[in-house]
Amino acid sequence: MSKPSIPKGTRDFTPAVMARRQWIFSTLRSAFESRGFQPIETPAMEALSTLTGKYGEEGDQLIFKILNNGDFLSKAQEDTLANRDSKALSFQVSKKALRYDLTVPFARFVTMHRNEIPMPFKRYQMQTVWRGDRPGKGRYQEFVQCDADIIGSTGVLCELELVSLFDEALRGLGIPNPRILVNDRRILAGIASLLGVGDRLTEWTVAVDKHDKVGIEGVCKELGQRGFDEQVQDGTARLFKNRPEGVLGMKALTDEFPHPMVEEGVEALAALWTLAESEGLGAPELVFAPGLARGLNYYTGAIFEVQVVDSPVGSICGGGRYDDLTGIFGMPGVSGVGISFGADRIYDVLEHFGAFPDNLATDLDVLVLHMGEDTLGQALKAARQLRGQGFRTELYPDPAKLKKQFKYADDRGVPNVLIIGSDEAERDEATLRNMKSGGQSTASVGELMRQLADDSNQAGSSGNS
Repeated sequence: MSKPSIPKGTRDFTPAVMARRQWIFSTLRSAFESRGFQPIETPAMEALSTLTGKYGEEGDQLIFKILNNGDFLSKAQEDTLANRDSKALSFQVSKKALRYDLTVPFARFVTMHRNEIPMPFKRYQMQTVWRGDRPGKGRYQEFVQCDADIIGSTGVLCELELVSLFDEALRGLGIPNPRILVNDRRILAGIASLLGVGDRLTEWTVAVDKHDKVGIEGVCKELGQRGFDEQVQDGTARLFKNRPEGVLGMKALTDEFPHPMVEEGVEALAALWTLAESEGLGAPELVFAPGLARGLNYYTGAIFEVQVVDSPVGSICGGGRYDDLTGIFGMPGVSGVGISFGADRIYDVLEHFGAFPDNLATDLDVLVLHMGEDTLGQALKAARQLRGQGFRTELYPDPAKLKKQFKYADDRGVPNVLIIGSDEAERDEATLRNMKSGGQSTASVGELMRQLADDSNQAGSSGNS
């Protein structure tokens, strides 16, 4: 019998890991809701036609397709099978796919529910997505995205809101040294036009977006392999030369690449910079990155990416403005902007820097020991009282030896155990032992609960000081 296994690019999560993940989700949810974003969910599956053509050539190849039910080959055409045309065959044997991201399904959602939601609409969504990427450090085939979008407005305040959301959420998570990279697709489109890229903008941006991984020479090499001439390669290389930071660097770009779209994109980013400075952004450093492209087809304006200095993974967040994504579903002219937090990459970064809070593994406040059938009734009553007062409480299920029950408490990281032996039961009392200090006190369950509450309040006060 072969050993059990799971597919590459997927993971199991132990309770300790889940405690950390739930903390990440909770922190992000609080940041979303503090700004009025409303939660939605969409199905794990979408129609294959909904997803294809939205993520560029490379993205389409990474979509997980779902075989049709029953005899899925019954509708496959003979010539397709004979020619081994896998691309054409996939559409004949599959009508559904696992969602690749949350943005395209959101555009479909807005189109279908346009009469039920207010405009502008601010939504957040935290769900699993699937991509057929090659598994590696910080790269998974199944992972959770945490998205926030504002749709139905073209105002720059929407971009400011999302940059501020990056700031608030990353500080709440304790991410060390984050950098928010910002660019505008209009700048790239204008430069591409000047260079003579023509109708191959998507191909060009896919190559440009790899600069962080392969450098200038690598980008130019890929452009050459894709058939772009030396003029395109040389002009693209100029995009990455050193410039002043911030607004000065943006304006210098308009001198080097004089084009109306470049000027339009720079003006929009300069307005965002001014607003961000007046709001007083916190820890994340705002960086103008003219080479940032984000290869997805649907971005049309400002684009964002968050990187962490000395991180073991690449970007942990991304997003941008999309002017007409709903148009492909029959609802044209609706502009939106959104960002996505990569929860799994955030986890890897926090683990790498040892930045998780210390108390996340504690999922119980009190373990009530099982001292035998004679006192079981009082133990059950005490456990119910503790839960009623908000203490996470478990009653050990078997009347095992005390050594075994205490070991279980240690393994679970339980800070307190409650003991009701025969002597305590006769006096209608219980003994509370602190597992860390070893100190214990005997009193009524009500008095012990007040003691636990006081200890909890003191711990909270010291943690906030």
